[in-house]
Amino acid sequence: MENNIKAKKKFGQNFLKDSSILTRIIQSMPNNKNHIVEIGPGLGDLTQNLVKYKDTTAYEVDTDLISILESKFATEIENERFKLIHTDVLEAWDNKGTLHDSKYDLIANLPYYIATNIILRAFEDINCENIIVMIQKEVAQKFSAKVGDKEYSSLGVITELISKESRILFDVPPESFDPPPKVMSSILYVSKDTNVALDKDFNKFLKVCFSQPRKKLSKNMSSLIDKETLSNIYNELNLKETLRPHEVSASLYSQMYTKVKYGKQRS
Repeated sequence: MENNIKAKKKFGQNFLKDSSILTRIIQSMPNNKNHIVEIGPGLGDLTQNLVKYKDTTAYEVDTDLISILESKFATEIENERFKLIHTDVLEAWDNKGTLHDSKYDLIANLPYYIATNIILRAFEDINCENIIVMIQKEVAQKFSAKVGDKEYSSLGVITELISKESRILFDVPPESFDPPPKVMSSILYVSKDTNVALDKDFNKFLKVCFSQPRKKLSKNMSSLIDKETLSNIYNELNLKETLRPHEVSASLYSQMYTKVKYGKQRS
């Protein structure tokens, strides 16, 4: 390991060491003029490939890695091809609302423990256009799942509504990392529709809808609205009373949310 740096569990670090995987990630990059943002560059193996093609900004929380990265990319930093920001990325979002002041693509090997949170924040960031991230396969399946899939959840609904395209590009086995994680990883690709913005409370609505995935959707929704309003919504949208949460499309969830919200505003 470079400079005897060991991966830290508290930061969810697993350093990618397989150069063929790095090459495939670079080949997956959209052909555009967007800036690149990387989260958790680690020892800079992916970064080294990114800066060859585009200006890159990286967010790193681990103090021990900052000096290694500053040394490794001294020339790129001096030439302003690479900007290294030493901070917690979630705090950066809280403070500025965006990770870059113009259109950017998020390309990163994300720490598993905050991957879902990071992707959801990237969905909200109006400057983020494309997302290519390595995450736990199980989580990638939830983001890319479509109606009817057993992995379909609120994450799949949100992804479908805010994206032009979403899919898993390929899987990455544990032995591609040092140390190897205990799970299979996947590269998730999401191309956002930047004209779409979801209501802040929509996520809360979906959490209720999927709170008990095997129960009928109407049962889950009964904690949100009264029986009569719920019955009216089902009739208006021509929905079967027996529907389970994974059997309802993203567009129908959007319509249901609007009707629930409108119903509450009237009452």
